[in-house]
Amino acid sequence: MEHFDTILGRRLSRRSLLASSGAIAALAISGGTLGAAAPAASARLTPTRLTPTRRDALELLDGYRYNVVAGWGDPILRTGHALDLRALADGALLRPGAAAAQESQFGTNCDAVAFFPTDAARRDLSHRAGLLCVNHEYVNAELCFAGLADTSAKRARQRAAWIRANPQAVAWMQAAHGVSVLGVQRDRRRGSWRVDRRAEQARRITATTACELSGPARGSSLLRTTADPRAERVLGTIANCAGGKTPWGTYLTAEENIDDYFGGFRSWSEATDDAAALAAHARFPAGERSVYGWEHVDPRFDVRREPNEALRFGWIVEIDPLDPTAMPKKRTALGRFSHEGANTQLCADGRVAAYMGDDEKFEYVYKFVTRERFDPDNRAANRDLLDHGTLYAARFDDSGRGEWLPLVHDENGPLNSRNGFRDQGDVVIKVRAAADLLGATPMDRPEDVEPNPLTGQVYIACTKNGDRQESAATETLRSREVQVGIDAANPRSRNDRGHIIEIEEDSADAAALRFSWNVFLLAGDPSAPGARLLTRYEDLARGGLGAADAYYAGFADSSQISPIACPDNLGFDPAGRLWIVTDTDDPALPNNGCFVVPTSGPQRGQLRQIASGPLGSEICGCEFTPDGRTLFLAIQHPGDGGSVERPVSHWPDGGDSQPRAAVVAVEREDGAPL
Repeated sequence: MEHFDTILGRRLSRRSLLASSGAIAALAISGGTLGAAAPAASARLTPTRLTPTRRDALELLDGYRYNVVAGWGDPILRTGHALDLRALADGALLRPGAAAAQESQFGTNCDAVAFFPTDAARRDLSHRAGLLCVNHEYVNAELCFAGLADTSAKRARQRAAWIRANPQAVAWMQAAHGVSVLGVQRDRRRGSWRVDRRAEQARRITATTACELSGPARGSSLLRTTADPRAERVLGTIANCAGGKTPWGTYLTAEENIDDYFGGFRSWSEATDDAAALAAHARFPAGERSVYGWEHVDPRFDVRREPNEALRFGWIVEIDPLDPTAMPKKRTALGRFSHEGANTQLCADGRVAAYMGDDEKFEYVYKFVTRERFDPDNRAANRDLLDHGTLYAARFDDSGRGEWLPLVHDENGPLNSRNGFRDQGDVVIKVRAAADLLGATPMDRPEDVEPNPLTGQVYIACTKNGDRQESAATETLRSREVQVGIDAANPRSRNDRGHIIEIEEDSADAAALRFSWNVFLLAGDPSAPGARLLTRYEDLARGGLGAADAYYAGFADSSQISPIACPDNLGFDPAGRLWIVTDTDDPALPNNGCFVVPTSGPQRGQLRQIASGPLGSEICGCEFTPDGRTLFLAIQHPGDGGSVERPVSHWPDGGDSQPRAAVVAVEREDGAPL
């Protein structure tokens, strides 16, 4: 077995070669020039780190500042007005016109953020203006509507009656979902970012916006509905979690927990004799009662009335931010699962790879490689690159090597009609089952999968998995038998803190079929009683890892690092440092935060906290302007755990205001790159 130190040494010796190809990929996305791809090499981490907090504030490291760019209810189009949060207790969102107003306002619970510089900003390298694409993942009903039950269990029991009594709430919730495309500008005089409501490209994409089905599942009998008998067009995108950008300047938004939106599944499954439809739902089933109650008003979300509608969600959706008339496209070639995001990298031959995680316990990591090459001189030629190519699932071997397993229909291979895959449309619709059959490695909730634009290495955030067991065991989960014991890639039982995997593709090529891998970071708190800071990679392979034990790529000085739990979204600054935001709901832990860590050099693994979020919030985003001077973060669900009547957070407006999700711009006070 090749030792990890040997692999790491070989990787570092390749760094100059990797940096050359990776920088070209980063430039294609940002629209910059080679000389402006990264800030000056002298930019350093601030020599201090933030102390974790439990305060109701967005707190930053000394020397950093932020401003709110856009928050829930802010108008982003030329028409429209701001939401009066003071009127929530009086039922403002149930009034006539509330849904229509929300369609011109920034949505709630923002998640992924992607920045696209305007043409003028690219030309003068100022990066002071552009478009932001922002996801709106879901709605906290208790933070929007007054009079709901005081516990989630009671709300679940009373949801149907409340929705039937207030059907207009569904239209508002659907308008608050989806994506905002908004113009933004940096005001040099004030030193802050603001919404540019004059931007012609600004628009809202919601749960009722028409989206085109494209790729191998288009036209499939499994996607046909009463309203769309040819399976060509879907209304809406929902559960939009993380995202990504393409080299040709489009946005990829990820549909994640779509099973929360559909009801009546058990009743339908017990009554139907449609074996094909049952098999399509088996590995990604909905519930009998949805989380939001839409099925009581909108028949699309009642599986008993439209059993195929749920199968039309759970995809990567491509949006062109530059063309407000372009219909979003659900790129079915990239598979249907709980998509956390889709981040792209150029292959050695000019094709494009998209890396994706399936954010569920014991699910898989995926990669899609296009069939055709990216054309940097002809944007239109790249319009449908994501409809044709090969989808892979990852197998992580205990040796530190791995393989990308092709998920391709083949009557002479395992994904054939005898195993329930009639064509490639069936494969991508039932991609979890296809990955089961090929032997992909079940992971601890793989979320963001992010390639480093300078080195080509790929990082996978495995947020957590409290159901991972110390000893080998097999359990039935979501209609399949799965190994739930620890393994080399998921080395900790009851993994409530999570970890990050680092991949090096063979020949530094994103199209490679094999790769080397290691655990880059085992999240934890070395200062906790009984916890350890592990510094030898071999210690991760012995089992018996504690809940708060930590490993930071071998970094050994515990006084110079920050504790971390539940890594979620990842990002890279132009200097190639990894930025991490977290999502933990453990009340025993401090507020979620934003962290930065070098992935190479003597500071490799020296993790430092830069920001701490408000009470109840999750921090998302991690998107930089190409010059590295601004970091956009999304503050999602501040005040989670409270209600309209009893808010537990008043961020960002302060006083006695209701909390609201918002995107912020973080900068250094001295104007240098972060």
